[in-house]
Amino acid sequence: MSKNIRTEAVDQLFNAVLHLENLEECYAFFEDICTVNEILSLAQRFEVAKMLREQKTYLEIAEKTGASTATISRVNRSLNYGNDGYDMVFERMKK
Repeated sequence: MSKNIRTEAVDQLFNAVLHLENLEECYAFFEDICTVNEILSLAQRFEVAKMLREQKTYLEIAEKTGASTATISRVNRSLNYGNDGYDMVFERMKK
């Protein structure tokens, strides 16, 4: 993970997220801390990553999610050269 992101403030934010207990608490917290567009953008990236792992084409992904090819490409780069965070979560969600 980038050294620029590892700060005490980010640790506190991530700890707060780890204390959320259910979907309703997630909605309440994220609606307070993020704009609607920020939440939708994060959700879109997550959906793009899921579809890329399902071997969907950029065109299929763009049509279903509305994501730009630049966004799809950035997510694809994270999947291929990132910290394996997406794959870790996808694997856990299967259980």
